[in-house]
Formats: sequence, C-alpha cells, structure tokens
Amino acid sequence: MRGISLFMALGAVAFTAACSSASPQTQSPPPQIPKINPPTSASKVPAMVDRPALPDDCDLVVDADSMNAIIGQEMPGVPQIIIGIKEPSIGRTGKIDCYYGIPAKQGLPAAKIVIGLSTYTDELTARTRVTESVEAERQDGAKITEVDVGKQKGTLVEGKDEQLLIGSLGKSTFVVRSRNNFVPRENLMKILPPLAQRAMTPPV
Repeated sequence: MRGISLFMALGAVAFTAACSSASPQTQSPPPQIPKINPPTSASKVPAMVDRPALPDDCDLVVDADSMNAIIGQEMPGVPQIIIGIKEPSIGRTGKIDCYYGIPAKQGLPAAKIVIGLSTYTDELTARTRVTESVEAERQDGAKITEVDVGKQKGTLVEGKDEQLLIGSLGKSTFVVRSRNNFVPRENLMKILPPLAQRAMTPPV
C-alpha cells in the first residue's frame, strides 16, 4: 500500500506540474496597423481651369447626371448644343451654348438652364467682355453682386425674368443662365456657382 500511495503522490505532483506548464502565457498585443484617412471630398474636386479648347458636346460641359444632382430634380429632354462663330472684331475665338431642360416638342427658348462658354484672344479681352456684359445688365436695372465661384470670382446678375452668373478665367468666359425664374432666387447661390464650376472643370 505504501508503494501505491507513493506512486499516486508522485503522479499528482507530475500532473500538477504538467498543468502549471500548460497554463496560457500572457501574449503581447498585436502590432498596430497604421490608419490611413481617405482624402476629403474637396481634394477630389478638380480645380476650375481655362478652357481654350471648347468642347463640342454638352456632356463635356455639364453632363445630365451632374445637372440633375445640382438642380435636385431630373431635367426633361436632352441637352442641345449650339456652336457659335468666331468674331475677330471683339477678339472672340470660339463660343458654345448648351441648353438644358427643354420639354418635349419645344425648342431652345423653352430651356430651363443655359450654359455658355467663350474663348478670346487674351485674358484682358475676356475680362473686358464680362465687364461690358455686366454693365449692360446694370443699365437694364438688374441687381449686380460679386460672388465666389469655387476659388474664383464671378458676378451674379438678377434680372426680372432671368438670373445669370458670369465670369472669366484666363482666356475663357462662362455664363450660367436660369431662364424664366426657373431657379428660385433663394437657391441661386446653391445652384449657379456649382454649375459654373462644373462647366469650367474638364472631365478627367
């Protein structure tokens, strides 16, 4: 019996030692993974640029999806483009107008939004054309306000039946027109500057 008791005691000691050696070890924390913050939305928006080579398609000015998103509703019809002619007498080297929101079976005069881009021989001529246009609107009684268009400046012109945002960048000029008071006056600054920005930002 003494032999059995001694064997059992030694077995218990061995079992205890085995359990002690098998107890879990304290593990070091896993290495930290660097956190990369995504770029802000502002960094994703390309800057407005001079557009000396005018596009020949309204989708390259403001595409339909962008127009609908900025306006906040789906515009009827298909955008129509009119390519203007050069006018050396005033230094104009190119001109396009894009008509948006034309109802079915109606013509260009029924467009809700018109965006025009023009190019000139030099920056001074482009700025002069904008100044002359703004002054003509002022003489007709429109309200004139300087506003921000992205990092650029533009002029908001509020007439009786039409409101427009006009400006220049380099040798190019832009104008965004809201016809027949389509855009409520309280929303003009929410809609016209983003449209002008988009028009002066070539697709990438």
